[in-house]
Amino acid sequence: MEAMKIDAPGVEENLDELAAVLAKTGDAELIKDFLRCLLTPAETADIAARWALVKALEQKVPQREIARELGLSLCKITRGSRELKKPDSAFQRILAILHER
Repeated sequence: MEAMKIDAPGVEENLDELAAVLAKTGDAELIKDFLRCLLTPAETADIAARWALVKALEQKVPQREIARELGLSLCKITRGSRELKKPDSAFQRILAILHER
Protein backbone atom coordinates (compact mmCIF):
# COMPACT_ATOMS: atom_id res chain seq x y z
CA MET A 1 0.00 0.00 0.00
CA GLU A 2 1.32 3.43 -0.94
CA ALA A 3 1.65 6.18 1.67
CA MET A 4 -1.39 8.46 1.83
CA LYS A 5 -0.55 11.95 0.61
CA ILE A 6 -2.06 15.10 2.11
CA ASP A 7 -4.40 15.70 -0.83
CA ALA A 8 -5.39 12.07 -1.42
CA PRO A 9 -9.18 11.50 -1.49
CA GLY A 10 -8.75 8.90 1.24
CA VAL A 11 -7.63 11.58 3.70
CA GLU A 12 -10.98 13.38 3.68
CA GLU A 13 -12.91 10.12 3.56
CA ASN A 14 -11.09 8.67 6.56
CA LEU A 15 -11.24 11.92 8.56
CA ASP A 16 -15.00 12.09 7.93
CA GLU A 17 -15.45 8.53 9.11
CA LEU A 18 -13.20 8.97 12.16
CA ALA A 19 -14.90 12.21 13.19
CA ALA A 20 -18.34 10.60 12.88
CA VAL A 21 -17.34 7.58 14.96
CA LEU A 22 -15.70 9.71 17.67
CA ALA A 23 -18.75 11.99 17.81
CA LYS A 24 -21.00 8.95 18.29
CA THR A 25 -19.12 7.51 21.26
CA GLY A 26 -19.97 10.14 23.86
CA ASP A 27 -17.23 8.48 25.91
CA ALA A 28 -14.21 10.70 26.62
CA GLU A 29 -12.22 7.89 28.24
CA LEU A 30 -12.72 5.60 25.23
CA ILE A 31 -11.64 8.40 22.88
CA LYS A 32 -8.53 9.06 24.98
CA ASP A 33 -7.65 5.35 25.01
CA PHE A 34 -8.27 5.16 21.26
CA LEU A 35 -6.00 8.15 20.59
CA ARG A 36 -3.23 6.61 22.72
CA CYS A 37 -3.54 3.40 20.67
CA LEU A 38 -3.70 5.22 17.33
CA LEU A 39 -0.89 7.73 17.89
CA THR A 40 2.73 7.35 18.89
CA PRO A 41 3.71 8.89 22.25
CA ALA A 42 5.35 11.77 20.35
CA GLU A 43 2.19 12.38 18.28
CA THR A 44 0.09 12.25 21.46
CA ALA A 45 2.34 14.84 23.12
CA ASP A 46 2.20 17.03 19.99
CA ILE A 47 -1.60 16.99 19.91
CA ALA A 48 -1.76 17.75 23.65
CA ALA A 49 0.65 20.68 23.14
CA ARG A 50 -1.43 22.02 20.25
CA TRP A 51 -4.59 21.87 22.38
CA ALA A 52 -2.74 23.67 25.19
CA LEU A 53 -1.70 26.24 22.58
CA VAL A 54 -5.30 26.90 21.55
CA LYS A 55 -6.33 27.37 25.19
CA ALA A 56 -3.36 29.67 25.88
CA LEU A 57 -4.14 31.79 22.81
CA GLU A 58 -7.74 32.12 23.97
CA GLN A 59 -6.44 33.38 27.32
CA LYS A 60 -4.29 35.97 25.48
CA VAL A 61 -0.98 34.47 26.66
CA PRO A 62 1.84 36.12 24.63
CA GLN A 63 3.09 33.96 21.76
CA ARG A 64 6.71 33.96 22.92
CA GLU A 65 5.62 32.76 26.37
CA ILE A 66 3.59 29.96 24.76
CA ALA A 67 6.62 28.98 22.64
CA ARG A 68 8.82 28.86 25.72
CA GLU A 69 6.36 26.94 27.91
CA LEU A 70 5.14 24.43 25.31
CA GLY A 71 8.26 24.12 23.18
CA LEU A 72 6.33 25.00 20.03
CA SER A 73 7.59 27.00 17.08
CA LEU A 74 6.31 30.52 16.54
CA CYS A 75 5.10 29.30 13.14
CA LYS A 76 2.72 26.78 14.78
CA ILE A 77 1.58 29.40 17.26
CA THR A 78 0.92 31.97 14.53
CA ARG A 79 -1.06 29.38 12.56
CA GLY A 80 -3.12 28.60 15.65
CA SER A 81 -3.70 32.29 16.27
CA ARG A 82 -4.95 32.80 12.70
CA GLU A 83 -7.29 29.81 13.00
CA LEU A 84 -8.69 31.12 16.29
CA LYS A 85 -9.40 34.54 14.71
CA LYS A 86 -11.40 33.14 11.79
CA PRO A 87 -15.12 33.89 12.01
CA ASP A 88 -16.97 30.85 13.35
CA SER A 89 -13.70 28.91 13.57
CA ALA A 90 -13.72 25.29 14.69
CA PHE A 91 -11.34 26.36 17.48
CA GLN A 92 -13.89 28.86 18.80
CA ARG A 93 -16.73 26.35 18.55
CA ILE A 94 -14.77 23.62 20.37
CA LEU A 95 -13.65 26.07 23.07
CA ALA A 96 -17.29 27.09 23.56
CA ILE A 97 -18.16 23.42 24.15
CA LEU A 98 -15.24 23.14 26.59
CA HIS A 99 -16.59 26.09 28.58
CA GLU A 100 -20.09 24.55 28.75
CA ARG A 101 -18.96 21.78 31.10
